[in-house]
Amino acid sequence: MNDASIKRNTKRVSPAITHYTYLDSPVGSLLIAGAGDVVMLINFPTGSQAQQPRPEWVRDDSMFAEAKQQLREYFAGERVDFTMQLEMDGTDFQKDVWTALRAVPYGTTVSYGELARAIGRPKASRAVGAANHANPLPLVVPCHRVIGSDRGLTGFGGGLETKQKLLELENPAEYRRDTQPDLFQSA
Repeated sequence: MNDASIKRNTKRVSPAITHYTYLDSPVGSLLIAGAGDVVMLINFPTGSQAQQPRPEWVRDDSMFAEAKQQLREYFAGERVDFTMQLEMDGTDFQKDVWTALRAVPYGTTVSYGELARAIGRPKASRAVGAANHANPLPLVVPCHRVIGSDRGLTGFGGGLETKQKLLELENPAEYRRDTQPDLFQSA
């Protein structure tokens, strides 16, 4: 597998000045950063990967209009795929994982092992997990769709509560936690 889908929607930029903005969303205020119109980072406000803008970054809330619109459409249930301009720096292995992630359909999940097999590295489940953890563009590269082999929720840079909300958004019948148990199941 190659990183064609990662490259296809990317444009190489020189990030002399990185701009950032925020987007209010159902999972909190998302940090969006990049250069020009090219998105290089989407970050959740919670979880192990939460970060603040770097001191040299410049806030400009007029930036990334297309990315913000596509993210709003995603959260409204109107978008299942992203076409914004993006750039992702990573190793060839990470790019292979990220490309495979973009192929996981909206509303479905895959295990780390299944993802490792999809990229032709069946014994690389842990490395796939590390590549997921390094993903700078969650949502666009949907690492929240990766779950444990036991179908349980596993680590997520935005926190498990955020992962749960994203899975509920995409497939409420399977992931919504507020449903009542079937009272007739035990009868």
